[in-house]
Amino acid sequence: MDIEFYPKLLVSDADAAIDFYTEALGAALTFRAADDDDVVNHAELTLGSAVFALAQSVAEWGWHDPASLGGTPVLMTAVVPDPDATADRMVRLGARLVIPVENRPYGKRQGRVQDPFGHLWVVSGDLR
Repeated sequence: MDIEFYPKLLVSDADAAIDFYTEALGAALTFRAADDDDVVNHAELTLGSAVFALAQSVAEWGWHDPASLGGTPVLMTAVVPDPDATADRMVRLGARLVIPVENRPYGKRQGRVQDPFGHLWVVSGDLR
């Protein structure tokens, strides 16, 4: 069975999220679709070998971003060459550091960042 799978993040401002993910993580926008009111209902980005999508939250459609729900139960992990620099860049561009990037006892250098749209990212890499 051939299945394609990717997450779709719901955000309060899709175009701002596209800008954040391209600047902070180096994602590349590959597709953007908006309705007549310029509400982005689907955008696809690539991040390394991964694909993820995002869309503007629209309450009438039942599409709620993390802030409208009081947070998110989902952690996304980005394995990067330099987790310290990636977390710093994310914070500089408006994210919030939740857990500092440090060497962990399980053999990874990791920290956690909440992006400006409420999504949680584990920024991970090799030990220093």
